[in-house]
Amino acid sequence: MFTIEHEFDATVITLVDEGPGHLQEDVTIAAFDDCITIEQPDPLTGAPLRLTLSLAQVADLAAALDLPEGSYRLTRG
Repeated sequence: MFTIEHEFDATVITLVDEGPGHLQEDVTIAAFDDCITIEQPDPLTGAPLRLTLSLAQVADLAAALDLPEGSYRLTRG
């Protein structure tokens, strides 16, 4: 399950892990004009763990999901 919310300065997507077995904490992804942040609470402390990706890194990640093993450089234009 996931939710999408449009806020003043970002689009926020929350991924909710559901189903049988061990479940992970919710993941919140915020898309800003210049970066993407990914947050998930630490299950032991409850403190948020945050990862910030540039838009170039997000584009590389999206491309990498459909490519075989190897080293690549995307040309941006």
